[in-house]
Amino acid sequence: MQIRISLPQQTLELHDATGLLLRRYPISTAKNGAGEQSGSYCTPRGRHIIRAKVGAGETANTIFVRRRPTGEIWSPDLAAQFPSRDWILTRILWLSGTEPGKNRLGSVDTMRRYIYLHGSPDTVAMGTPGSIGCVRMRNKDIIELFDWVPVHTPVNIVEFDLTTGTWDELGALARPLREAVFVVEQGVPLALEWDEFDAVSRHVVARDSAGVVIGTGRLLPDGHIGRMAVAAGWRGKDVGRALMERLLEEAAQKKHQTLLLHAQTRAVGFYAKLGFSTEGPEFMEADIPHRLMRRCLTPG
Repeated sequence: MQIRISLPQQTLELHDATGLLLRRYPISTAKNGAGEQSGSYCTPRGRHIIRAKVGAGETANTIFVRRRPTGEIWSPDLAAQFPSRDWILTRILWLSGTEPGKNRLGSVDTMRRYIYLHGSPDTVAMGTPGSIGCVRMRNKDIIELFDWVPVHTPVNIVEFDLTTGTWDELGALARPLREAVFVVEQGVPLALEWDEFDAVSRHVVARDSAGVVIGTGRLLPDGHIGRMAVAAGWRGKDVGRALMERLLEEAAQKKHQTLLLHAQTRAVGFYAKLGFSTEGPEFMEADIPHRLMRRCLTPG
């Protein structure tokens, strides 16, 4: 399993190892925005793991201080007595950065900054930034997540969001990136890039925190996935996997039993990690070597 936290979208997604969505929760990250520096009261970005789980079996609304239950249970009356207190309730998933110099070691060390996923009072708004660095969750959600995930589960905190829709809704956003990646960068003839399938497909677009399109892909009505494109500066930063996971979610909602794609040969390993298997020999498409890949979405 792995967790992705979107700062622009204020959501936490839990996926299985092959990319299928297990849960999606609203969250609240730092009101100061993204940042790794100690004392910034910002939410750190990048790749992390769950280093420790604290609070198993405790009653919902149990109050923690320094990761220890105080014996108190949060209530509106207690909140009124201590209006400025930062409440850490119910369960704690303590994060540790895995990228030295970015979110691990020195003054940017996530674990030493005591950044948690934790429960919050029901009065705390979700879906909008409001914490002092941690990731706040509803009590029922943190209990569920706590029970799902083991220690060392990967957690990636990203600065992009995803939108799905029709070509009429997203085509104007997806078109420039597809031309930049396929036509300009890879030399695909413009006449081959645009086809009649865009109008009938479901599309996904990834945008950074400034709203700039950084990735796109599509799902055809017959279960083919294609036109996967990620901006050069965002490759290797989880955007491609996030796009695929959203397309897998769309496919599951449409009850597709089998998915197919034409993978550029150099990308076969990426798709294999998401449960796709190669079939048949290598072939040429737009003068680029490809392999047919298939994934079954139903047991057996």
